[in-house]
Amino acid sequence: MALPIHTYKPTTQNQRVCSFGTADLNEDSPYIYRLEDTNSSGEIAELIWAAYRQVFNEQEILQFNRQIALETQLKNRSITVRDFIRGLAKSGRFYQLVVAANNNYRLVEICLKRLLGRAPYNQEEEIAWSIQIATRGWSGFVDALIDSEEYEQAFGDNTVPYQRKRMSTDRPFSFTPRYGEDYRDRAGIVQTSWIHHTEWYGFLAPSPYPKQVDWRTISAVIIGLSGIIAFLLILNWFVNSSAF
Repeated sequence: MALPIHTYKPTTQNQRVCSFGTADLNEDSPYIYRLEDTNSSGEIAELIWAAYRQVFNEQEILQFNRQIALETQLKNRSITVRDFIRGLAKSGRFYQLVVAANNNYRLVEICLKRLLGRAPYNQEEEIAWSIQIATRGWSGFVDALIDSEEYEQAFGDNTVPYQRKRMSTDRPFSFTPRYGEDYRDRAGIVQTSWIHHTEWYGFLAPSPYPKQVDWRTISAVIIGLSGIIAFLLILNWFVNSSAF
C-alpha cells in the first residue's frame, strides 16, 4: 500500500512571488503553449514539439523517441495535454533514458523541474517524493505529480508545463543532463571540454579517452604497414612471373 506523501515545509516559495525572476516562456517563443490556442495542424504540431522538449529535454527530441499513438490522440482532441504529458513521462523511452539512469532523489529533482516547472524546495521535499517512487512505483509517482493541486493550478488540462520562474542568471532547466554523476561513473562516460562547451561521450569500456594523439607513432605504423603491403605485392608479382 502506498504511503501518504510526507509533509514538509518549503524553505522558499520564490516561484510563487510575482516579482521574483521571469517566467520562462520556452525562450524562443512569445507565448505559452495552450491547446485552446491552436487553430491549425501546424500550431498543434508546435505544441507537441514543446511538450517533447519539456519532458524529454531538448537534447533528446529525436524521431526515435516519438510516441505516435499519443500524438494522434492529442491531435484528435481525444486526450488532454495533461494526459499527453502523463503518457510521455510513462513511456518506455523516457524510462530508458531518464528513469533507469538515475536514483530516486535525482528523479524527483528532474520531474519537479519538467512536470511542475520548478526546482525542489529542499531536501525534505526530495525525500518525501522519493518515498512515493519507492512505494507507488514510477507510474504512481507520475500520477501523483500530474494529478496534484499544484499542477492543476499552474497548468490545468491544456497547457504544456514550462519553467515557471527563474533568475536571469540561472540556466534553464533544459540544460540539466538526463543522468547524474553516479550513472556517468558506472557507465564509463568521460567528460571532455572544448573551449567553453562541455559534452559527454559514452564509450563501450570505462578506459580514459586519450587527451592527445601521438601522430608520430601513428605515422610510423602507417608507413610500416604500407611497406609490408608493397613487399607482399612485389613478392606476388615475382611468383606469378616465374610461373610463366
